Amino acid sequence: MPLLVPPAPAPALRSVLTALGSPTAVREDRTPALRVLPGPFTAEAPLPLHVLAGDGRPGGPPLTRLAGWRFLIRCGGRSVAVAEAVVTADGWAFSRFSEGPYVKSTEQALAQAESLPTAYQPRLLSVPELYMLTLWLHGDTAADPAAGSPAPGDPLVPLAPAPPGIAAYRPYRAADLLPVIGVRTAPRQLPGPLLGSPA
Repeated sequence: MPLLVPPAPAPALRSVLTALGSPTAVREDRTPALRVLPGPFTAEAPLPLHVLAGDGRPGGPPLTRLAGWRFLIRCGGRSVAVAEAVVTADGWAFSRFSEGPYVKSTEQALAQAESLPTAYQPRLLSVPELYMLTLWLHGDTAADPAAGSPAPGDPLVPLAPAPPGIAAYRPYRAADLLPVIGVRTAPRQLPGPLLGSPA
């Protein structure tokens, strides 16, 4: 069943298209592929990018926040980079272009998700503390893509490269993967003073 990709906010898409069409609109250098390839470039597969901001209350949903929208930049029938737009006090603004393994792994995970028997709203969920990015397949396809948290049954598909011990491209139930992430991102407690040692 096809993924129901939500439309990106029009100003977010406009900011990315403006950056693609006008190198002077970009403060930092374009990525190597965007400098070398002749184009034309298109911005496709808009995905809301959420950041895991905490575990929430015990037994409650995890806390997430919308960080922006990410677009796959395609040229010649393949994805060559990603572009991000972020919300600012004045509205949406282009943030950056980037390359790297998450370009191809996002494309691969989306293709894999298209073959699932259930319809999902695709999103991205970032876990900065683990340098981890997952394709979050939200079960409520009519939900506001900028809001919400993973439901227990929502599949989370880690993109490659995934942290050690977590398989890339394997769909995990959010209820199974998020506790593992929580353990890995929890602050480490230093042991208390040993008996007989100075405090």
